Amino acid sequence: MKALILVGGFGTRLRPLTLTLPKPLIEFCNKPMILHQIEGLAGVTDIVLAVNYRPEVMVAILQKYEKLYNVTITFSVETEPLGTGRLTCPDLEIFREPDTLITLPNSDFPGPLALAREILQKDASPFFVLNSDVICDYPFEQMRDFHIQHGSEGTIVVTKVDEPSKYGVVVNKAASTKIECFVEKPQEFISNKINAGIYMFSPSVLDRIEVSRQMGVM
Repeated sequence: MKALILVGGFGTRLRPLTLTLPKPLIEFCNKPMILHQIEGLAGVTDIVLAVNYRPEVMVAILQKYEKLYNVTITFSVETEPLGTGRLTCPDLEIFREPDTLITLPNSDFPGPLALAREILQKDASPFFVLNSDVICDYPFEQMRDFHIQHGSEGTIVVTKVDEPSKYGVVVNKAASTKIECFVEKPQEFISNKINAGIYMFSPSVLDRIEVSRQMGVM
């Protein structure tokens, strides 16, 4: 199994802490935020970190954890922000809180995914993609099983919120886990599910990636 963690942001909302450290290295519950994710990914053999801000600090600190967690950590360094990639998948499913599951359509995903293509496509197994600031009880095993079961190219984790009008929401098709659309800050209730920043993709999505365009994950 493989994983890509998106750590390219500048963490401006956490300044002054992030003036010297990238946001994923800021401690949460006595350990760097990103270590919560690496520990949660137990069993994953290859982790790619898509880095833009202070890559030398990330490399110096995280290389020592490879042996500790028995994982190969590769740094995909962007010389300029390329974005994460944009999902225009014709086949995307949702997964969240074992009671709520959905699938991603076929995708168009540049940026860090394209730069990490060699590792993520080295075998036919699907791979996780995570935003670096997501800390929760990661449902990785259930998500993997769900992704394999539904057979679509991608799976997105969603979570429920009390005030959906403050967020972009995910709308799934009736009686289905397939995503119908994303709606930004709806004024009338259509869904209370939002993107939780955790995905799983089949390697086939990488065949449609272009590195030259700046785009972002929905």
